[in-house]
Amino acid sequence: MIPLWMKIIYTLFTVVTIVVYSVKYPLGNFLWFSDIALVLTVPALWYESSLLASMMAVGILLPEIFWNIGFFGRLLTGKRLSGLTDYMFDAQKPRYLRALSLFHVFLPVLLLWMIARLGYSPKALIAQTVFAWIVLPLTYVITDKEQNINGVFGPSSAQRDRLSSILYLGLLMIAFPAVVYVPTHLLLMALYP
Repeated sequence: MIPLWMKIIYTLFTVVTIVVYSVKYPLGNFLWFSDIALVLTVPALWYESSLLASMMAVGILLPEIFWNIGFFGRLLTGKRLSGLTDYMFDAQKPRYLRALSLFHVFLPVLLLWMIARLGYSPKALIAQTVFAWIVLPLTYVITDKEQNINGVFGPSSAQRDRLSSILYLGLLMIAFPAVVYVPTHLLLMALYP
């Protein structure tokens, strides 16, 4: 159902990205949900897994929309809409490194196309929620507070001291499914019955 050329090109891009990111970023960087989706889309493509493609879409579709609004908004207007894409405009980072991050643009489109071909799996909501409940505490335990991957240490450095970090992590584990996953799941159920 998915063309071989697409599987090969996407896999090669992902391998190059993993190799470059492994050299340029700490390994904890791979715990960003978008980076996880980048990697797990490879087996989703090769196995033509509706569940895996659906999980990744539930997990990243809404955050990637915000990433793209922030990126293209700043690209077109020059105004910073959020800090989420600041690194894309950091001249200290090599252009090739920033270019690899453009996967944020095409990955949501690819996942939606895959779901259109393979169907949406209703099990994705529960599976992605359980997956997030593993990834978020792991991110909290093994990553640097300054990187604040997936926002596990709080929304901003000023607010991190106001709320117990463990309490915040617990709230985040509730918020991801409630605010991101459930609305995305309902949308995908409606679009791909």
